[in-house]
Amino acid sequence: MAREVWNTRVGFILAAIGSAVGLGNIWRFSYMAYENGGGAFLIPYFVALLTAGIPLMILEFGLGSKFRGSAPLSLKRAKKSFEWIGWWGVIASFIITTYYSVIVGWSLVYLLKAFTLGWGTDTGAFFNNELLHVSDSPWNLGSFSYPVLIGLLATWLIIWFVEKRGVQAGIERSSKIFIPLLWVLLIVLVFRAITLEGSINGIEWYLKPDFSKLTDIKVWQAAYGQAFYSLSIGMAIMITYSSYLSKKSDIVNNAFIVSLADGAFSFTMGFAIFGTLGYMAYAKGLGIEEVVAQSIGLAFVVLPEALNMLPGLKALTAVAFFLCIVIAALSSLISLVEAFASSIMDKFEMKRGKAVDLTIGFGLLFSLIYATRGGIYWLDIIDHFINTYGLIIVGILETIAIGWIYGADKIREWVNNYSDIMAGIWWDACVKFVIPVALMYIVFVDTRSNLAAPYEGYDPAAIMIGAGVIVLGILISILTPFINKEVK
Repeated sequence: MAREVWNTRVGFILAAIGSAVGLGNIWRFSYMAYENGGGAFLIPYFVALLTAGIPLMILEFGLGSKFRGSAPLSLKRAKKSFEWIGWWGVIASFIITTYYSVIVGWSLVYLLKAFTLGWGTDTGAFFNNELLHVSDSPWNLGSFSYPVLIGLLATWLIIWFVEKRGVQAGIERSSKIFIPLLWVLLIVLVFRAITLEGSINGIEWYLKPDFSKLTDIKVWQAAYGQAFYSLSIGMAIMITYSSYLSKKSDIVNNAFIVSLADGAFSFTMGFAIFGTLGYMAYAKGLGIEEVVAQSIGLAFVVLPEALNMLPGLKALTAVAFFLCIVIAALSSLISLVEAFASSIMDKFEMKRGKAVDLTIGFGLLFSLIYATRGGIYWLDIIDHFINTYGLIIVGILETIAIGWIYGADKIREWVNNYSDIMAGIWWDACVKFVIPVALMYIVFVDTRSNLAAPYEGYDPAAIMIGAGVIVLGILISILTPFINKEVK
């Protein structure tokens, strides 16, 4: 079966940027900077990007382009015993797909509400009570939230339509629409934010440098974590996407472009977020620290409240913001689905149509639990565990397997064949030493925290949800290489 290829280099770069730029760029980076030294955080972040994010991106681009396969197949071609590492990346990304799709469903609901600011004046009550109908525990799933369920079904329908059309007509074409539009929306949001009274105070809080933070190991841990999580590495995506490249591709340059574009988007979005929060604090007569939030609370509770308070262009700004979230999330979700679909296409010599149908069918089935009243608890717990013991462990295993066993020099020689920027000995050092040490430290710190006290105060039985998913995922990953049946 002939492997699909990107129609243009631009198409590949836009698709890879679309995968990397996701919800975390909107609701995580700016808060991380605010918490970890403001403008000073940019120093450890760019060090982390240059010593971990970009080198690992080069490694994954190199693997995919050299071995011409999905993550499991590429790692298997490097060394047969590595195949299970690829499957763990695929399974981890599939698990993320199941709850990420529900967040896209929420975002679609908010996008429709944005035209009339339909979330009302009590945004917290709207999100928790009217939209999610949150139950009292993860064990009380209750019924479906039907707006979320409809949003979820619409999300999967959009992804199915794009994925069925293939690499060029589906993923590449949608990326050429989504990503330029995403940057236009970003510029609109930043311009709107900086014109608000009090916005400069919020931006000052965002960027105010606290250089004393640079001596805090936790800040460096946060920087390396941000550089890793934000780039979609360890998810089997970048290996898959690069497997569709032509052989004479500039791998190193592509990795720098995608990684720096992702960082630039995150940094620029911070002006929109903190400019708006600055206005909100000014209007309420509060300090920034009293209105700031991160993650889901920022996007679906705090910012809708801030949008309600704007002096003008409320609905227009709200639509731009939630359209930005929807596009960023959809482009990332497309890449997650492609990573899984491509892997089963390679493993079972399956046609794209059937692989996409199976991927989306199972994705929809498993995502339904997150559309229930107790779903947000499951989302929170599983997201915490899969990010630590899924993606980061994949990154560690990749650097050990390729850097130490297969040979970093072999991948370096391959990527340098057609690259304007050469990966030198610095790249070997990052792959063999810096990345595994940094990622192992993050796993160590998170594990110590989990053992000291249950995550977010959940009861131990609920924590076992996350641990159970990790154990099951690893077992599936180890056993899958032994399946040899071919499905046409």
